Amino acid sequence: MGTDTTSTAAETEATGDRVTPKGAAETPESTDRMAVLERLTSRRARYGTGGIAAFVIGWFLVSLTQPSYVLPTPAAVATTFIEEASSGGLLVAIGQSVLHWIPGTIVGTALGVACGVVAGWNPTIDEVTSPVVRLLRPVPPLALIGFAIAWFGINHAGAAFIIAIGAFWINFYAAYGGVEGVSEDLVDVGRSLGVDGDRELLQHVVIPAASPEILTGIRTGIGRCWMLVVAAEIFGVPGIGRRILRASNNLQVDVVIAYILVLSLLFLIVDTAFRATQRRLLVWRGETR
Repeated sequence: MGTDTTSTAAETEATGDRVTPKGAAETPESTDRMAVLERLTSRRARYGTGGIAAFVIGWFLVSLTQPSYVLPTPAAVATTFIEEASSGGLLVAIGQSVLHWIPGTIVGTALGVACGVVAGWNPTIDEVTSPVVRLLRPVPPLALIGFAIAWFGINHAGAAFIIAIGAFWINFYAAYGGVEGVSEDLVDVGRSLGVDGDRELLQHVVIPAASPEILTGIRTGIGRCWMLVVAAEIFGVPGIGRRILRASNNLQVDVVIAYILVLSLLFLIVDTAFRATQRRLLVWRGETR
């Protein structure tokens, strides 16, 4: 046995084969996938930086042809941003908006996904609720501001209600379409493997199969909810949107742009975090995007 071991080691050294420790083996497919991910990340970073630079340069050139109350320069907006941040007003506005953005997004997303899954899976419930859905879907969240004030008052709960309505419909249709699009063959395979009953089929077959569409709806809804922050604060609730509206009334365009950029930054942070979570949840698909 000593001769065999020495011979094997010699062959390994001669051929240059790499011995991978047990439990840490890397397949060629995983190595290639990591290389593709690194190239995609590097390319996106380069393109994204170039796009931002081109946008700022274009903004600067156009601002030279306009008065400051129409379009201030990037430097002027940066100065305003620093002033708002140093005075504490920026953090206060962010905190106020978050107080209704978080509950509105969570409640609207949860209800939308749950209702969409049930309606997409059960034909009877779908037929019963379809007329109501078609009746209420075209109603914009802004049209419900009167109900928000009457039911909740001019406070964070009323603003959260407006945000929740916007999140609900996006997630409802995403979940509905995802569940409805699950192949009948896949459901039959699940039944043949002993997965029976609506609850078990939904939990082990249908929802996992529809998860890409559901997660895409959640991600889209998160962005929509940041847009609705401005609309939800239009009736007097304090926050970023209210600050934008007051500044626009006073022709403080630099303040308006500064807070718009804050909204964009907040969305970017949340979207990046959710995108990373989405990749982990969908790792079974073997995608590199």
